[in-house]
Amino acid sequence: MNRIFHRVGLLAIVGIGIFFNCPSARALDRTNETFKVFQFPADQIPRIDGDTNDWKIVPESYVIGTDQLVEDFGKHKVTDASTPKIRVKVGWVKGLNRLYFLYEADDDYWDFSQPDLHNDTFELVVDGDLSGGPLIEKFSPLRDKLGQWETYFKVQSVHAQNYHIFTPARDKDWCMFWGSAQYAKRLPYANAAQKYNFDPGQSGHYVLEFWITPFDSAPAEAARAIETKLTEHKTIGLSFALIDYDNVNSGGTNNGFWNLSRHHTMYGNADYLCAFKLMPLEPKLVKLIAANWSWQLLDEKTRQIAFKDLSIGEIKAWHWDFGDGETSTEQNPIHVYKNPDHYVVVLDVAGAAGKSRRSKVWDVAVK
Repeated sequence: MNRIFHRVGLLAIVGIGIFFNCPSARALDRTNETFKVFQFPADQIPRIDGDTNDWKIVPESYVIGTDQLVEDFGKHKVTDASTPKIRVKVGWVKGLNRLYFLYEADDDYWDFSQPDLHNDTFELVVDGDLSGGPLIEKFSPLRDKLGQWETYFKVQSVHAQNYHIFTPARDKDWCMFWGSAQYAKRLPYANAAQKYNFDPGQSGHYVLEFWITPFDSAPAEAARAIETKLTEHKTIGLSFALIDYDNVNSGGTNNGFWNLSRHHTMYGNADYLCAFKLMPLEPKLVKLIAANWSWQLLDEKTRQIAFKDLSIGEIKAWHWDFGDGETSTEQNPIHVYKNPDHYVVVLDVAGAAGKSRRSKVWDVAVK
């Protein structure tokens, strides 16, 4: 099996002189299936307010339910009456390094009166770059060299992130980020909203909307963090667990631990996460034809510009107006401007679905 250097080995402990490698996360769990991450159009990004209406455009094929989880402590079957019934949807937006979540759950006994970890919990783990391997200190091979706490502050949740999300959170932060990068659970890296109308010990329906930023590296200092770049068809590692308590006054152990992964220790080892694919827009959300383009300066002295067609749809014809009196019918032309200026450049495209135009005012500027 190919082996890769852990990003955390290169970024989190430079200066100590310790480096380590780990198995590639190609050994993801449930390798016979890939879960889908829905792409929201840029004009339909879900508002984080606990209202589920923004998610109605997500097809049922994206929903992950209780029946897909495993109770890996053997305390209950998933069909047990006391098992919370959940629905999870995961989304993304092209151009934003964010993962959006809608979590809905029905439980016969909600436990959230304590100010500590004793709370019904949605535990989420994400490995944006599939770096794999241990992400908490007690599983790390560095622990023997650095000790528990030095490993915690330098390694825990750096290359893959663990969020203990309290469902619901009352009088405390919406989640516990399990590591030293506490910025990861706050704006501008995360946001959350919830809706419920029950008290501890009661039954009821719970709604949680949130988004997080996955990181290739999330060290303690936010200035050194490296966000995972999310692109169409990219596969990321992700899993979640449902932790249920039914003893609101006792402070005892949990009533059950249901997991999307088949491995309980996915919470601390990214090799055991599941594959989630960032999907393109659903066909019904794709415009039949829409002009768009980008440009790149090739040579500053000669004012040579490369134009690239980014239009959507089946395009049969292109017409570029470069704003200086010159035009082109090539798909991706290269143009030389004679004079310094900022220009209005227009691309017109045509195809079976009709015509479309995209004008950019003064984007193209040369000196």
